[in-house]
Amino acid sequence: MAKKTEKKKIQVSNKRASFDYEFLETYTAGIVLVGTEIKSIRTGKASLQDAYCYFDLSGQLYVRGLNIAQYFWGSWGQHEPARDRKLLLTKRELRHLAAANKQKGLTIVAVKLYIAENGFAKIVIALARGKKEYDKRQSIKEKDIIRELERG
Repeated sequence: MAKKTEKKKIQVSNKRASFDYEFLETYTAGIVLVGTEIKSIRTGKASLQDAYCYFDLSGQLYVRGLNIAQYFWGSWGQHEPARDRKLLLTKRELRHLAAANKQKGLTIVAVKLYIAENGFAKIVIALARGKKEYDKRQSIKEKDIIRELERG
């Protein structure tokens, strides 16, 4: 009887973003990678800690602050760990995000980076509004109540 090999799901998430921001809309975007970046992502060596998105002058969306560590196994074709990376979205989504990003108080943050079923790296971004201090306290209070109810 053949044993099924189960692929390990690689996901890198930005846990701090859900604490600091209220997510209004989420989008899944492709990401343009070079060199050994995909190998580093597959080993889980990426960080979304301070990642956010911005539009350049030509209207393209880029992610800044996404840190993908250099690949430990090879020396040829190494990439720069903290470079800005282009995101791939449809024109309609780009127009919508550009219009929303111009509103005061809204930003685009990176939430999760993962490898899709087809082997491509995908990033989940969210149009977000920053939380105030009292909003953060309210979120903590709600999580504590849910935790207490689950305990019994």
